[in-house]
Amino acid sequence: MSKDRTEKNVPTRESAGSRNAEFRSYVESPEKQRRLYRKTMNIVIASQMFGGAGLASGITVGALLAQDMFGTDGYAGVPTALFTLGSAGAALIVGRLSQRSGRRVGLASGFLAGGIGAIGVVLAAVLNSIPLLLLSLLVYGAGSATNLQARYAGTDLALPTQRAKAISMAMVFTTFGAVAGPNLVNVTGGVATSLGAPALSGPFMLAAAAYLLAGFVLLFFLKPDPLLVAKAVASAEREKVSTSSGVKSSDASAVASDGDKRGIIVGASVMVLTQIVMIAIMTMTPVHMKHHGHGLGAVGMVIGIHVAAMYLPSLLTGVLVDKYGRKLMSYASGVTLLLAGLVAAFAPGDSMPLLILALALLGLGWNFGLISGTAAIVDATTPENRAKTQGTVDVLIALAGASGGALSGMVVAHSSYSMLSLGGAVLALLLIPVVLWSRKTV
Repeated sequence: MSKDRTEKNVPTRESAGSRNAEFRSYVESPEKQRRLYRKTMNIVIASQMFGGAGLASGITVGALLAQDMFGTDGYAGVPTALFTLGSAGAALIVGRLSQRSGRRVGLASGFLAGGIGAIGVVLAAVLNSIPLLLLSLLVYGAGSATNLQARYAGTDLALPTQRAKAISMAMVFTTFGAVAGPNLVNVTGGVATSLGAPALSGPFMLAAAAYLLAGFVLLFFLKPDPLLVAKAVASAEREKVSTSSGVKSSDASAVASDGDKRGIIVGASVMVLTQIVMIAIMTMTPVHMKHHGHGLGAVGMVIGIHVAAMYLPSLLTGVLVDKYGRKLMSYASGVTLLLAGLVAAFAPGDSMPLLILALALLGLGWNFGLISGTAAIVDATTPENRAKTQGTVDVLIALAGASGGALSGMVVAHSSYSMLSLGGAVLALLLIPVVLWSRKTV
């Protein structure tokens, strides 16, 4: 048994040694690390512009497509539940693949899978096949998971005081594609109709092209891999510490791999709660609007503004998180989501301005929570366990979104959109005691 373990470990040591040799010029040059950080951000930004379009296109019409194919509102939340459930599995796979082979392989694989899933949704709509629709939505979720995990890639070589800003830079450029997607609903619907497909499949055609392009950008241009370089740098730093202090490198690595478990718990809790609230209210807003006579163009505009609020404030949010701290911005997230739920609950169904305000606040609250929670996760991890931990946390986020999406349709079908929004407002308040608990246990 011990012989087998030793033999299994030999390739790992050789691989680590060859990897350190491959990245030695980066390990020995902080300036090269800074240049690679800037290059990485540019590549991630380019991929996020495409990825955002793929994500938002499906969000906009997923519930309406299900409503048409199932013939009832009770299952309108199923698409969101399925592609967020699919994103849970994809988050785990992408995180572990990134930990082993780097961000380039992990993120590119996730986006390409999302593109294939979007193609499957289009075929399901054309064939009116519910089983194919359900399967394809699961695979489509890989794009959503990857779009979310791409925000971590910019942090691998960022300084601790730059981490929230790096996250925000990756997210803010998602806005360009994410806002364009919902506002192209009528255009893509027209294209789909001209090809003999249902109009609601048009946005998924856009999603397929967008996700595939995002995957190819990362696959061909994200070289050298920032996470692999960061791991080589961390390994070299441990070697220096062990040499100067007499502490074994393996012992130092074990301590580093544990990370800050409390920080991981708090960061994950903040992101999970914000995801549940945001997904639940967002999912049923298009159905709520349709019941009150709003057309697809109006739905696209409201969701487009919502998605813009999710991503566009990111640069400012990143600066605020780095300057004032993760905890304060987590409080801000809870308060903003509370206001969003209250406005959505009491706004008249035919009032576009109030619906826009509610969904804008919903996106902004999610933005505060995601960036502050993500920064807390990055702070609490090391290059040796970062991608794996991030993937695991994103699984929880995806499962939270799946729960919110699935339950949202049932809640509205058995009560009302107002009750759903009020429930989200109350749930958002849980962010405050979560963060208070973290302060008391420090």
